[in-house]
Amino acid sequence: MKHLILGGARSGKSRFAEQQALQVNKQVHEHAHKQTAKTDQQTDQAEKTSKRYIYIATGQAGDAEMQTRIAHHQQSRDDHWQLIEEPLYLASQLNQFNDTNTVVLIDCLTLWLSNCMHHNCYTHEKTQLLDALQHVTCDVFMVSNEVGSGVVPLGQLSRDFVDNAGWLHQELAKQCDRVTLVMAGLPLTLK
Repeated sequence: MKHLILGGARSGKSRFAEQQALQVNKQVHEHAHKQTAKTDQQTDQAEKTSKRYIYIATGQAGDAEMQTRIAHHQQSRDDHWQLIEEPLYLASQLNQFNDTNTVVLIDCLTLWLSNCMHHNCYTHEKTQLLDALQHVTCDVFMVSNEVGSGVVPLGQLSRDFVDNAGWLHQELAKQCDRVTLVMAGLPLTLK
């Protein structure tokens, strides 16, 4: 399953994404436990279905404020997650962890977009990411800021960022099974 979660700053989108991702394992176990009489073999099989959780963080602590934001996310995160810090190469990370027993959460795509624009590799990395998403067998949850609902930014760089984020979200929404907008901690299902 591929799920895109959009929202503004401090909308609750990361918390919602984490909760949804953790539900994948719960659903697997509930399905396995629906049978009333379990043999040892069935119990062993249910234990083998436990998912591995990979949290790909794209943010970089370039200043004290960003260090505080990252620390807040780390402290509030459930300890099920294996943290991978990857500011640029999301496709290679998805390919590395691509198996049916893995849940990947990417937080956040707009920080990744900003990093890629800064390193002049966005077009290439976007193509790689979209291609990797077409072939994934793992469950993928992607968090991104919805930045196109405000006023048109004054500078060209800001307009390019907003345009690229909007186009990226549209392309991802086509590939995703689910798309959710989170506002004030409340999810609104778009797809």
